[in-house]
Amino acid sequence: MLHDLIIIGAGPAGLTAGIYARTRKLSTLIIEATTAGGQLASLYPEKSIENWPGYVSTDAGHLSSNLIDHARTMGCEIREHERASGLDDKNDHLVVHTDKGSYEAKAVILATGMGLFKPKKIGAIGEDKFEGKGVYYKMPEMEYLVGKEVIFVGGGNSACEMALLACEKCDACIVHRREAFRADEVIVERVHNADIETMMNSQVVEIKGTDHVESVVLKQDGKLIERKADAVVVNIGTSNVADDMSKWGLELEEGLIKVDTDMCTSRRGVFACGDAVAYKGKYKQIVVACGEAAIASNSAYKFIKEPYWAK
Repeated sequence: MLHDLIIIGAGPAGLTAGIYARTRKLSTLIIEATTAGGQLASLYPEKSIENWPGYVSTDAGHLSSNLIDHARTMGCEIREHERASGLDDKNDHLVVHTDKGSYEAKAVILATGMGLFKPKKIGAIGEDKFEGKGVYYKMPEMEYLVGKEVIFVGGGNSACEMALLACEKCDACIVHRREAFRADEVIVERVHNADIETMMNSQVVEIKGTDHVESVVLKQDGKLIERKADAVVVNIGTSNVADDMSKWGLELEEGLIKVDTDMCTSRRGVFACGDAVAYKGKYKQIVVACGEAAIASNSAYKFIKEPYWAK
């Protein structure tokens, strides 16, 4: 079967590209290596999103579910747990190879984000030993946290928002290695106004326990401090396991896909959007990724259909 468009990646950018493609009646297949929804669904489903236009606040899981439902309702076919491994030319078309088969399309949009992502670790003694036994890289179920002493590690929006979400259920403490948070000012203000302890210029160097986390050793201003802890929630970002896009015949910029203002890559018929792309002034936000996706989808439509107004 020849598809009009194949989109690789089913995060916010890929799903948005699919929605816009279907408004143009392009037959659209979305291929996702893990599950649809991207990091919103996989890592931060309970994270509060407060900068999505039209919503004062919504959680990441709800936003990703809406995007998935919207794409499917519009007629996008979504194939999950299928990893794209290569891209070849075939006559005037493109062939996407995956670990389960090959698919032919007139155009392709790459919305792979930062690749297959995994949470970054803090490198503390005992961290690996207690993973899943008190050490977590996404928010545990709220029922589990009730009445416990929980250390949140990180200084960005996600770490602070997790602590804000949990502080009414547990004794929350945020540990950050810098003297100031890097989270948005409005979120930092809420942290300071909430019942949350903060330990700046600090880092977790060891996690102790028997069958489960019982305490942590912190290093603050050169001094070691041991304190009781029932759980450690680490959120210091993600590292990516990205495909080498140079093998796909694409021009890269510091490992990211170089695009122009139309989200065109260096390869004919291939477009890209979201965290996978690089250009001057790039700003990594969900709303920006979705805006790029709309542009990429429109560019793919013009490439495929060659409407009179695009000439």
